Amino acid sequence: MAKPPYHPTREQIDLSTVLDALSDPIRREVVVRLADMGEANCSSFVDCASKTNLTYHLARLREAGIINVRIDGAQRLITLRTADIETRFPGLFPAILAGTRRERHHDPASGSGPHGSEAKADQPG
Repeated sequence: MAKPPYHPTREQIDLSTVLDALSDPIRREVVVRLADMGEANCSSFVDCASKTNLTYHLARLREAGIINVRIDGAQRLITLRTADIETRFPGLFPAILAGTRRERHHDPASGSGPHGSEAKADQPG
């Protein structure tokens, strides 16, 4: 049986660590997708980064207290720790989600998210 991964307690979640973890666009994309999906396995994010890179990003989110990773057989199921973050930092998740979604729609040159690559294809070359 796999050893359960470390998760900080609600009281251990630190604002600076959370903001640092959310400073990366790949990690913000993972957070937005989890907000939309509820629970997902690691393979749900393979289009965001290579497997090794994704492992690193998911660990950063987990160690910051942003996500919970639950082992179910061979799968690792991921959920947002919305209640914990909202209790510690009211309004932070809604602001991050709204800002990330706005970036997706207003920055087509970034190529991040599902809208970025489509918008790039539509731009005259």
